[in-house]
Amino acid sequence: MLYFDNAATTPVRPEVLDAMMPYLTRWYGNPSSHHTVGEAAAEALADARRRIARVLGMRASDIVFTSGGTEANNLAIKGIAIAAQLQRDAERFVTTPIEHESILESGDYLARIHGFEVTHLPVDRFGRVSTDAVASALRDDTALVSIGYANNEIGTVQDIAAIAEVTRSRGIPLHIDAVQAAGWLPLSAADLGVDAISIAGHKLGAPKGTGVLGVRGRIPLEPLMHGGGQERGRRSGTEDVAGAVGLATALDLAEAEREESAARVGALRDAFVTRVLAGVPTARLTGDPVHRLPGTASFTFEGTSGEAVLLELERRGVVSSSGSACAAGSDEPSHVLVAMGISPEVAQTAVRFTFPHALSGSLDAVAAAVEASVAAVRSGG
Repeated sequence: MLYFDNAATTPVRPEVLDAMMPYLTRWYGNPSSHHTVGEAAAEALADARRRIARVLGMRASDIVFTSGGTEANNLAIKGIAIAAQLQRDAERFVTTPIEHESILESGDYLARIHGFEVTHLPVDRFGRVSTDAVASALRDDTALVSIGYANNEIGTVQDIAAIAEVTRSRGIPLHIDAVQAAGWLPLSAADLGVDAISIAGHKLGAPKGTGVLGVRGRIPLEPLMHGGGQERGRRSGTEDVAGAVGLATALDLAEAEREESAARVGALRDAFVTRVLAGVPTARLTGDPVHRLPGTASFTFEGTSGEAVLLELERRGVVSSSGSACAAGSDEPSHVLVAMGISPEVAQTAVRFTFPHALSGSLDAVAAAVEASVAAVRSGG
């Protein structure tokens, strides 16, 4: 079986398991406990925090451990926006219509419960948002702007540094969802100019249930979880020390390998895209053809059903997806593709291939399986 759904999740790396094991066995203490076992766990947690902060270009005190990317996005959007509402009556949230559900639904929550005005910036046919659109949406009462660094369905990469220049000139916090970007793109918040950044461990070879929100200390953040006051009061609950160590290890490994793996996988991806577009009638690449993640190739196959193509691919030993794993099972067309101007009917033919960082060798066999699968669906089996 060939697994090409790495945007949904990745296997845990052996090095990560090895790093975690002592904190699941010998040094299993609660990091808030003041004894030898607890203090060993606390030091491991502090070390993981420092290592993650180094990759993110932030201070260790800026790092908040979460249960994953969804919680990190919720904490960033609700926490920053509600704090801004309480402190300066800011009640406007700006994002795009192609974001992950955790961002869009957090915006819906702000509007429904806290009376926020939510603005969705337009994107072009490749899924890119312009700095002019960002600038035109900003007002003095804007609490937060949240834009995905790289889209989880189509792989389009935004010009975050340019967008950050606009938000910074107005003194408005910028949060980026970097869940898909981690391991492929530079993550330094200092270089990008962003104020908050979300990542998830299971996209990098760490376990599911691990994540981080990096948020600059000067940005007020209203906690969503209350209780023990962990994470400097920003996220109560006993920390998962082994998970934090695993995430730090995975992030360190991904960052060390990033430039080489991005170049290698990007070249293989380009050859795969060329082969599919040449070999499959009406195949269309979705997302930006240039500004895209090296490990993502997303297509629509007009005249088919995306789900039917996926079943045919699996019969041929290739596992992929039709889009976001968080929307799996939905009969609705991709909100990302529709926002880019693709009709709902064509959007439902989408198939996404997301490649591992360790990918090597030709993808011709996978492209041949795509050609055969689409042909089988069009012929009725």
